Amino acid sequence: MYNYKRLNFYKRAEVLSDVVCKLTRRFPKFETYEIGSQMRRAVTSIIFNIAEGGSKKSVKDMVSYLRHALGSVNALR
Repeated sequence: MYNYKRLNFYKRAEVLSDVVCKLTRRFPKFETYEIGSQMRRAVTSIIFNIAEGGSKKSVKDMVSYLRHALGSVNALR
């Protein structure tokens, strides 16, 4: 088990989540339910994957979840 809340990339993911949520609130209504929703799901997925990876006992499992988080980062870009 890892204390994922101490990891810099987890802290940055939380900041990114706040930024994305604030940004997508400014989108026009029709975009809020399309691309805005997708962006919010992707950024939430980053945080959840880091947290879930932190609950695993092996490094291999942790790395697997971090790869999923990276995939969500790429979806957001």
